[in-house]
Amino acid sequence: MATDQSRSSMRRFLKRLTASEAELDAEQLQRESVVSGCTLAGQCRRGQLVSVSGRLRTVVYTPRTNLPTLEADLYDGSDVITLVWLGRRHIAGIEPGRQLVARGRVAVRDDRKVIYNPYYELEASR
Repeated sequence: MATDQSRSSMRRFLKRLTASEAELDAEQLQRESVVSGCTLAGQCRRGQLVSVSGRLRTVVYTPRTNLPTLEADLYDGSDVITLVWLGRRHIAGIEPGRQLVARGRVAVRDDRKVIYNPYYELEASR
């Protein structure tokens, strides 16, 4: 007769066997975020001061006449938070695929979570 623990282990094994690469990557990013003591992006709310950890998906420079911006989408496996640096055209190390931890206050712009001018720490390349 199987124990609850062995059934749980079997379920996890079967899930990993049938999960897509994107699902496994998302789970790994979420685990790393929790281990580092960061808040999952999916749990962040407007006005909250947070530390989030994840991988940059996109980095876009938006030239505007009044204030240029550099925007990067940080994905942690649960959701995306857009990091926005006002008045910046380029920041060394801020590039797609880079892992980092960002800290700041969550705002909402166009129904998307945003942190303006976040404090950030780049993680070593893997």
